[in-house]
Amino acid sequence: MPPLRLPALLLAASAVLAAGPAAAQQKPAAPAPAQQKTASPASAPATAPAAAGQKTAARAPGWKAGEVEIPSFVLDPAYAAFDAGKYMEAKTLAEAGAAKGDGPSHTLLAELYEDGLGVPQDLGKAAEWYAKGAAIGDVHAQFALGVMLAEGRGIKENKKQAAQFFEMAASKNHAIALYNLALIYVEGNARPLDLEKAAELLQRAAELDHAPAQYDLAAFYKEGRGVKQDDEKSTYWLSKAAEAGMTNAELEYGIALYLGKGTAKNEALGYTMLRRAAEKGNPVAQNRLAHALAVGKGTQQDSVAAGKWHLLSRQGGISDFGLDQFLASLSPPQRKKAEGDAFEYQRATAALLE
Repeated sequence: MPPLRLPALLLAASAVLAAGPAAAQQKPAAPAPAQQKTASPASAPATAPAAAGQKTAARAPGWKAGEVEIPSFVLDPAYAAFDAGKYMEAKTLAEAGAAKGDGPSHTLLAELYEDGLGVPQDLGKAAEWYAKGAAIGDVHAQFALGVMLAEGRGIKENKKQAAQFFEMAASKNHAIALYNLALIYVEGNARPLDLEKAAELLQRAAELDHAPAQYDLAAFYKEGRGVKQDDEKSTYWLSKAAEAGMTNAELEYGIALYLGKGTAKNEALGYTMLRRAAEKGNPVAQNRLAHALAVGKGTQQDSVAAGKWHLLSRQGGISDFGLDQFLASLSPPQRKKAEGDAFEYQRATAALLE
């Protein structure tokens, strides 16, 4: 299923940078929207990791990559055929199940038509099958129909109806439906603007280990939006999103650990968080990491590594006069090594993207 294109919440990077150890400046970028894609659990996107201990051996009917909770079930033959790539067999079995009023069978047929698997792609038919599954009460069909209505794919765009179907799925603790519904209350168009309701929905999704919800809930507690301002709760939810692998959360949690804001000061763990984000290409984290390495804060002092990360962050758009001066103070061999290491990092990163 293509990515959901609902607006994501903004956590202002400038507020975090102002508290950091350098005067680096960068325009904050909007975070990526929630990703929704039909896939096997092994290919779930890193932006929405599975919760620890989550079952991944079998795929629940209608499961979408990025969904946190997989309900227990007896593996359906139609879905077994689907996972094996036997799409025509899956279609035949799903049609038989749908004739008996089975909700997941309706959802599977919708997925086949939506992605053109074993049948010509037909978004209109996909929407029809999702609507039938949603009417029967299948949570995955309710969520998927909400996505199609929100995007206007295969059906006329209708954000208000999308909100209704997200609400149906959210009532059954569908984590991403909870998150999307929260965004709708933040946007204030399809539903009245209600930050307290949005915070409540984010809390529920966050407790289901949905990393984007954890990250945005941290912003709510940081800024006192819809909830009472609370640095400890903000940092706690940042830590959960960072543990799940969200790059921006790793950066901001790392800074919080260095400052001891909302948590006990822990420079060594802060360095680890910054490095994780820096190695994923975040230029702000690369800048912060360069500062830590330049002075040996939370790690052993390493001038060459500091120079490498500064060069990378500068190429990513971060200006830092102090680190420019530090780089100029390196010996010619140190400068050459730093430049070579930065080049090798870029080459390796580019190779991964090919």
